[in-house]
Amino acid sequence: MDFRKRLIVMFMLMTLFPILLLISFGFIIIQYQTNVMQQAYNTEVDTLQALRNPVQVLNRLTRGTYNELKTVTRQNPEVLLDRAYLETVNASLDARQAFLVVQKGELVVYCGDETFYEMIRDSLPGYGAYDTNVDGGLYVNGRIPYLVKQQDFLFSDGENGSVYIVSDVNTLIPQTRNSLMQAIGSVVIVFLVTGLFLTVWSYAGIIKPINKLKQATRRVKEGDLDFRLEKTGEDDIGQLSADFEEMRAHLKTEIDTRIQYEEDLRNLIGNISHDLKTPLTTIKGYAEGMLDGVADTPEKQEKYLRTIRSKAEDMARMVEELSLYTRIDCKSYPYHFEKVHLKDFFEDCIEEDEPELERKNITLSLENHLSEDDEVYADREQLKRITMNIMGNAVKYLSKESGAVTITLLDELSYIRTEISDTGAGIPEKDLPHIFERFYRGDTSRNTGKGGSGLGLAIVKQIVEDHGGTISARSEEGEGTTISFTLLKVRRDGEEQNVPQKFRGLSGIKE
Repeated sequence: MDFRKRLIVMFMLMTLFPILLLISFGFIIIQYQTNVMQQAYNTEVDTLQALRNPVQVLNRLTRGTYNELKTVTRQNPEVLLDRAYLETVNASLDARQAFLVVQKGELVVYCGDETFYEMIRDSLPGYGAYDTNVDGGLYVNGRIPYLVKQQDFLFSDGENGSVYIVSDVNTLIPQTRNSLMQAIGSVVIVFLVTGLFLTVWSYAGIIKPINKLKQATRRVKEGDLDFRLEKTGEDDIGQLSADFEEMRAHLKTEIDTRIQYEEDLRNLIGNISHDLKTPLTTIKGYAEGMLDGVADTPEKQEKYLRTIRSKAEDMARMVEELSLYTRIDCKSYPYHFEKVHLKDFFEDCIEEDEPELERKNITLSLENHLSEDDEVYADREQLKRITMNIMGNAVKYLSKESGAVTITLLDELSYIRTEISDTGAGIPEKDLPHIFERFYRGDTSRNTGKGGSGLGLAIVKQIVEDHGGTISARSEEGEGTTISFTLLKVRRDGEEQNVPQKFRGLSGIKE
């Protein structure tokens, strides 16, 4: 989830979630308090109304009994002297947290709750002090708040009488107070739960991944790249983690490559220094021999000069090889791709190289399994270099009095495979996986006389890959080696020749 969506969700959680929770808690509180009040007053009570106006609720609870007493005072006031009747009325009021008081003149005829009456006796309104025509009770707010409904009347003997229904306000106020406390507690709980949830969610989705990024950044700063930063999700931070991991892997690859390059460079300098030292020593020795008069005949002088020229050519080849590999490795070599008929190309190579190989007792042959119109896309000059480097190694490591080199051409659908096999000494199994690495030479002895910079097959591999092909080797010690490489085949659809996108626009390509 990206930051924008996360912020929207957080806003929704901070607004709608607390509201929904408060509504749920409010509904539960109302249901609970309603049940409590109904059990306490033995009648239906509206909790919301009790919260808004608890006195009105108390007034309604005793309204029926009060109306009954008003009727009695008008029709038969003497009934209010009947204790059995008064006990019955008081019992019904007791269930509603109220009690009955009947007074005749100054004398209290009946009192349903002596204890409470003693506390409010002085504040109880006297005869004629209450307007009996008003529906409802009188709320007395003193040290002991209460609600009183009063009905004044005259007994048959003409003496003043008053009947009171006294309701204890404190019996309902605690319920409303509890409801308010529960509501406040619910608000606190809701916001605590919401805050805790948002904190945990933010920590898991934002803070924790950022802490991992901080630790990873610190490790990179200290030069430690040997770790892996796992992607934390599909959101922005997860993508940032993935980008950071990609950067770390790229940096590690670059550093490892640089370290390997520096190691290879040291090896190259050592190899080149040794390989240049040998011909230079020879050139110096033969030149001093001529200067000192050792070559005192024309034949000796010619021999000395030919040797000097040969060693100078070896040095020039090594320098050229190094320069070529540098240009190819830096992707700055200008290839000139064209369509090449491999059968004709290798026949020309055999015709050119066969006399030289015959003098070394090496036979050169071609096995063609292609059709007459099969062609590949290649730089003819670099294809020649590939062939000469591979065949040069075959001749260099022959180690026998005679040998054979066979070139085989095979059709592989979109590619043409070329295999160059020899009957030489072969390559040790431990060296075979490394022969295409730059500066690698399986023969580490410098006394073999074979020399070389270790760049020949590395150059071949790079050229083949730049042609869109692959290269591999198989070998058996004492039996020989086969170097195999593929080149992209020219496809033909009727009369139309299709040039792959890789080679379009390159110099020298011909449609």
